Amino acid sequence: MHSNTGAELPISAKGAQAATSSRAERLFIDLLRQHLRDASLLIIDGARRHAVGQSGAAELVLRVHRPDFYARVLLQGNLGMGESFMEGGFDVDDGRLADVLAVLLKARMDRKTGRHWRYALRYGALLAGNLLAGKTRNVRRHYDVGEDLFDAFLHDRYQVYSCGYARNADADIDTLQHDKLDRICQKLELAPRQTLLDVGCGKGGLLIHAARHYGVKGTGVTNSLAHWERANALINQHGVGDRVKVLLQDYASVAGVFDRVVSVGMLEHLPRREYPQYFRTLAKALRPNGRGLVHAIGCNTRVNRHDPFIQRYIFPGSDTPKLSAITRQLENHHLAILDAENLVRHYAVTAQRWLEAFRAHAPSLDASRYDAAFKRMWEYYLCCGIAAAKAGEAALYQVLFTNDYYAPYRYQRV
Repeated sequence: MHSNTGAELPISAKGAQAATSSRAERLFIDLLRQHLRDASLLIIDGARRHAVGQSGAAELVLRVHRPDFYARVLLQGNLGMGESFMEGGFDVDDGRLADVLAVLLKARMDRKTGRHWRYALRYGALLAGNLLAGKTRNVRRHYDVGEDLFDAFLHDRYQVYSCGYARNADADIDTLQHDKLDRICQKLELAPRQTLLDVGCGKGGLLIHAARHYGVKGTGVTNSLAHWERANALINQHGVGDRVKVLLQDYASVAGVFDRVVSVGMLEHLPRREYPQYFRTLAKALRPNGRGLVHAIGCNTRVNRHDPFIQRYIFPGSDTPKLSAITRQLENHHLAILDAENLVRHYAVTAQRWLEAFRAHAPSLDASRYDAAFKRMWEYYLCCGIAAAKAGEAALYQVLFTNDYYAPYRYQRV
């Protein structure tokens, strides 16, 4: 009688595993056939081919390489699908991963299917929650993310890492970001010699743009040493050192008052318990008759469902606020809303440009710091952003406000 080696499964275990995989595959395909609309998806798994969706639509082709793909997606949703992609469990022809994710989001299978799918999603969410804290620490420790990663895909003049403004779907990334920055400046009605505070200023792009084109004097706050260093380099490069300064400090310790305050892409990184402090800081920093604007990734639904893949691998501890959470805080701090806008479709165009740049430059990243799994993780994250902006519950809010309830304001939106 021969004993099994440590790497070898008993025959009975192999059979059970194969049966489980087969059941998961059938359930996954059945669910797609029930709910996929307005799209055609061909799933190729070895010699097996499953065509689902609407005939006549442009076909998307997903190639499965590992038998556990189906069960991982059923049990853990986007977390399981993302981790499977990282490990080479599947690929999508012609680089159309974002399109496949958008199709699955549009199908809303977690809302339309029976108890088995809902149970699977609940189980997956529970599993992700139990593992999240420890796993996130491991991921951040394993991958030493540096500025070279952002250099690989942030190719506008200021390396702005937030949603741009698209006047058409073919706009290049520098145009997207220039138009976003300029539109914010117009919303704030900036004028020469005004003072502008940027809370969570990143690499200072908005401040530099406002100083160069609107004649303001700007102050930025960041708690990132890498951002502070790059911001100062850009300030010197663009010759605005006499008008713009960036401070390396926590946003809560901001001192002074300003004619205008702005915060782009920061709120979504704060836990909800910090919302009162954040909006209190903005309110205190505004001079009488001041204006402010908050730009944040949010959610456009009654219940805020955090994506476990993004939470685990990209933005641990992040929170995408509902518009009602933003407006409630503005009301609580006596700030009157002048305008609120959802620009989420613009995020799809912005993330598409980032994805194109990343795919082109990922091969040049240091392989000892960014292995194949990391690069696939980052590609999957950017594809998630595109898909969520096209078909998900995501939002991109810009909310303009004032501390003067009688402030005059233009009749037409910028």
